[in-house]
Amino acid sequence: MLELLPEFAAGLRDLDGFSHVIVLRHMHLMTGHALSVVPFLDDAAHGIFATRSPKRPNPIGLSIYRVLKIDGIRVMVADVDAVDGSPLLDVKPYVPAFDAPPADRIGWFANRLEGAENARADARFE
Repeated sequence: MLELLPEFAAGLRDLDGFSHVIVLRHMHLMTGHALSVVPFLDDAAHGIFATRSPKRPNPIGLSIYRVLKIDGIRVMVADVDAVDGSPLLDVKPYVPAFDAPPADRIGWFANRLEGAENARADARFE
């Protein structure tokens, strides 16, 4: 669930017409950063900006959540990949025409996507 401050409630008007939202949040539990990491889908080190690792110099998380229901200042969402209580920075409607451009290359992920749908992050960044 996403919960906004009451003074931002009017900003949720018409969001219920979208199936998904893009959420930016502060990864407040992350300490320190690394410029090279071994991501959970690989066993080789990659530059931090070529990964989805949370060990970023600026700990901002970006996720896409499915909107289930909006109730006042609360947005019920599914497919959440954040720690409960992570500070919410922004919510934007997901529009496939803008937010899902076709990609002709996906770097090292190209050889690691098999089984990725069922993969879960390990504990290395806790």
